[in-house]
Amino acid sequence: MILRRSGLALLLLALSQGIWAGVLPEDRTDMLYHRYEGGGVTIDGPSILVRKQVGKSLSFVGNYYVDMVSSASIDVVTTASPYSEERTQWSLGMDYLRGNTTISTNFTSSVESDFDATTYSLAISQDMFGDMTTLTLSYALGDDVVGKSDDPTFQRDNTRQHYGFGLTQILTRNLITTLNVETVTDEGFLNNPYRSVRFADPLSATGYSYEPELYPSTRTTNAIGIRARYYLPYRAAIQGEYRYFTDTWGIESNTLSLGYVHPWRNWTFKAKYRWHDQTGANFYRDIFSRSEATNFRGRDKEISSLTSNTFELGVSYAFLKNGWNFIDRGSVNFSVNLLQIDYDEFSDLRTNAVVGEEPLYALSANVIQLFLSFWY
Repeated sequence: MILRRSGLALLLLALSQGIWAGVLPEDRTDMLYHRYEGGGVTIDGPSILVRKQVGKSLSFVGNYYVDMVSSASIDVVTTASPYSEERTQWSLGMDYLRGNTTISTNFTSSVESDFDATTYSLAISQDMFGDMTTLTLSYALGDDVVGKSDDPTFQRDNTRQHYGFGLTQILTRNLITTLNVETVTDEGFLNNPYRSVRFADPLSATGYSYEPELYPSTRTTNAIGIRARYYLPYRAAIQGEYRYFTDTWGIESNTLSLGYVHPWRNWTFKAKYRWHDQTGANFYRDIFSRSEATNFRGRDKEISSLTSNTFELGVSYAFLKNGWNFIDRGSVNFSVNLLQIDYDEFSDLRTNAVVGEEPLYALSANVIQLFLSFWY
């Protein structure tokens, strides 16, 4: 989970830059509480973001984010002991507007007991053709240091680079589309130092034993996505997205989502469905035939073949529309995601069933977010 979290942070930072081409973001403050609970894992914590414009050409943003993790996941309870940890992350960014060009930079630092991540990102956005088209190019560099809580001498490096291309086009008065193309390269220590794979062992009482997993030291991922939003006559909107992903580990995935947004007076209601399906990595096995059976070995359920379904419901309420003191307006927002993941090749070893007869694992999780926003 640690490495995936870092990769996601890098991707989000790179994609979040430059979306305000032609106009600086509004001054605002967001205060967030988030909570994930599912599969024996609980992650929650606060976040605060402050954005402030200086003059007509500069806008600065700062963010502080905390994850408190308590894990007794299936990976942990079958091979290790439950644990708790805390991750803190902070970031600073700047947007510079000159004419129809926006240049965005960001620095992020994330620290936990056995993992440090530093990310630098840069994006350039250009409005063209009467502001009907926006082109965005982005780059991000991440330097990660992987440690091990039970071995203070263990230290491994990982470098990741993200290249992004985005094209947003207003097609009609009611229809806007966005095309995103992304390439991410990873080099270094890419597996989890705590995770093990299992292999058939007739001398073991369970019929299998464990050994450390071993991943390739490089990975390149490519993704292409398209998003379309259509505004309905009564101020509502529907949105559809599709994303195709492939990597050098043999994983391919397809992701589809459909959403609906409906405003009513001071309220805005949102509903979204997301479907995701992926193949497994070519070095993934639920159980290997013997010890060191292949050059690379992994049993992380997230690189196995799986299918997930997510339902999201959200509501927001706008208040202080006439302002109060230095605040122009505010909103309170709440959303809940219901996530279901079915793993096609990952067995649930907690049942102590005979090897080859274990049931497949399925995960259900809830994700909630509650945040306040103020514009000034």
